[in-house]
Amino acid sequence: MSDILLVTLNARYSHASLGLRYLYANLGELRARAEILEFVIGTRSETLAERILTRRPRIVGFGVYIWNVEETTRLAAMLKRVDPTLTIVVGGPEVSHETGEQRICREADHVITGPGDLSFARLCRQLLDGPRPLSKILAGEGGELAQLQLPYRHYSDTDLRERTLYVEASRGCPYKCEFCLSALDRTAVPFPLDALLQELALLYERGARLFKFVDRTFNLKPATSVAILEFFLQRIEARPDDPVFAHFELVPDHLPERLREMVVRFPPGALQFEIGIQTWNPAVQALISRRQDNAKAEANIGWLAAHTHAHLHVDLIAGLPGEDLTSFAAGFDRLLRLRPHEIQVGILKRLRGAPIARHTDTHGLRFNPDPPYNVLATDHLPFATLQRISRFARHWDLVANSGRFAGTLPVMLGMPPDQAGRTAPSNRATLAGHAAPTVGIEIKPDEHSAFERFMAFSEWLSERSDGSGRMSAERLFEAVHGWVREGLQLDRGTADELLGADYRASGLRGRPAFIAGSVRPGAAAEVGLSPAPHVDSATAAQPGRPAQTGALKRQTAFARQLP
Repeated sequence: MSDILLVTLNARYSHASLGLRYLYANLGELRARAEILEFVIGTRSETLAERILTRRPRIVGFGVYIWNVEETTRLAAMLKRVDPTLTIVVGGPEVSHETGEQRICREADHVITGPGDLSFARLCRQLLDGPRPLSKILAGEGGELAQLQLPYRHYSDTDLRERTLYVEASRGCPYKCEFCLSALDRTAVPFPLDALLQELALLYERGARLFKFVDRTFNLKPATSVAILEFFLQRIEARPDDPVFAHFELVPDHLPERLREMVVRFPPGALQFEIGIQTWNPAVQALISRRQDNAKAEANIGWLAAHTHAHLHVDLIAGLPGEDLTSFAAGFDRLLRLRPHEIQVGILKRLRGAPIARHTDTHGLRFNPDPPYNVLATDHLPFATLQRISRFARHWDLVANSGRFAGTLPVMLGMPPDQAGRTAPSNRATLAGHAAPTVGIEIKPDEHSAFERFMAFSEWLSERSDGSGRMSAERLFEAVHGWVREGLQLDRGTADELLGADYRASGLRGRPAFIAGSVRPGAAAEVGLSPAPHVDSATAAQPGRPAQTGALKRQTAFARQLP
C-alpha cells in the first residue's frame, strides 16, 4: 500500500518516465510512502483503475503529455467516480497552459503548472498533514538545479536491461522557435557537471548501455558536450565488445572544431544525433522567430554524414505559417542531398502555450481541436494537400526509414546509390556492416525531384490500401515491387532481383509472392527508368528521410521510438 502514487501512461513500454523519477527523488521523507506506476497507452481504463485502487492511495499524481492526455482524462474521471475521496493531482507540459479549457483539469483536485520537482512534494505534505491548499491551480517553482535530487538511481534493474534511459545535462533553451514550448524559456541552465557524470557512471556500472539525452541544445556549450562525450568514449574504448549507445539533440549550425574532433572518434553504432532543421526557408524562419544559419547547418550535416559514424536523424516540419508546398519540397530535396540516415517528416502541432498560435488568423492555420493538435490546413496548404503530406510521411517511414529498401530506394528516387542517403558503397560496408543490395540499373536523370518521385509512389500506394496505415512487411515489399514494375516500368526480372535482394538483406524470412521462384542469380540487365508520373509541385507532398541497416539497426530502431 502506498499513500502516494506517481502515474503516467507512456507511449511505449521502452520509454521510462524521467519526470516521475524526478518527482519521486525529490519527495524527501515521503519517498517511503510513494510508488511509481508506469503504464502504456492503449490499455483499458478499467484495468488501470483497478491496478491503482488496489494500492489504496490517498494521492495520485499524473504526468500528462500530448500523447496520453485523452486516456489520462478518462482514467482520472473513472477513479473519481469509483473513489471520490481520492485526491488527484495533474502536472506536465499538457496541463501547464490553458488549464481552464481542459476536462482533465476540471476532473483533478489540483493542477501544478510548470516545474513540479519541488512543488509536488510540498503539495503532498499539505494534503497529508495539512493545512490543505486553498488554490486548485498551483504554479510550479523551479528553484536552482543544484538543489534537485537527481533521479537516476531510481531506474530499476529492469529499466536498465529493457528500456531507454532518459537523462539531461541542462534544462531550457535560449532559442525562441514559436512551434516549441521551449520558446517560453529564458535560457538553457546546466546541471552541475561533476554530479551528473557521477550519476552516469553509476548507471553504467549497473549495466546501462542506452542513454537518451533530452537536452534541446546539447552542443550549445562545447566544453560540457566534450566532457560528456569523453565519458562515453572512454568506456567504449575500454570495452569495445560491450557497446554503448547515446542520443543527443544538436543545434544544426553550431559544430566547433573541438566537438568535431571528439565525434569523429566514435565507432559505428555508438552515437545518434537528432538535428532539427524544420525549414530551410529564411522567410518562414523569420516569421516563427527561428535563428538558423542555413549555410552552416548544411555544411555541418554534410560533414557529419561524410566524416563520422554518427546516425543522423534530421527533422522537417510541414505546415509552418508562410511555407507552401514548393518551398517544402525544395527543402526536402536539399536535406536529402546531405545524406542523413533518416529524415523525420512531421506535421506542425499547436502545443498548448506555444507562441505559434499567434499566426492562427493571419496565416489561416486550422488545427485539430483534439490531440495531437496537428495543423489541418493553412493559407498555403489546403486540407487535401496536408493529408497527402501526412500519407507521404507515413510511407517514407515504412520504406525509407525502415532501412529495408537500401537497394530499391535509390531507384525509386531516381538517384544513384551514392546520393540516396547513407548508401554509398564506401559507407555501406563500414556503417551498415554489409553492402546494400544493388543490381545493374542505369538510372537516367529526368525532370522530377526525389520528392516528386516518392510522392507519386505514395499516391499510388494510397489508392491501393485501406487507409488504416497498417501493412505487413511482406505486403509492403509486394507493394513496392508493384510500383517499380508499374510506376517505374522495370522489367520483371530486374524488379524481382532488386526487391528479392532487399528482402533477404532485411533479415525477413519467407518468400513473398512476387519472388516465388522468380529471382534470377547474377546481375540484371541494364535498363533506363521511365520518369515517375508527373506530380505538380504546387500540390505534391512532403519530405522524408534515408535509412540504414546492419550494425546501425539499433540506432534506427531507437530513432523510430522518438516522440
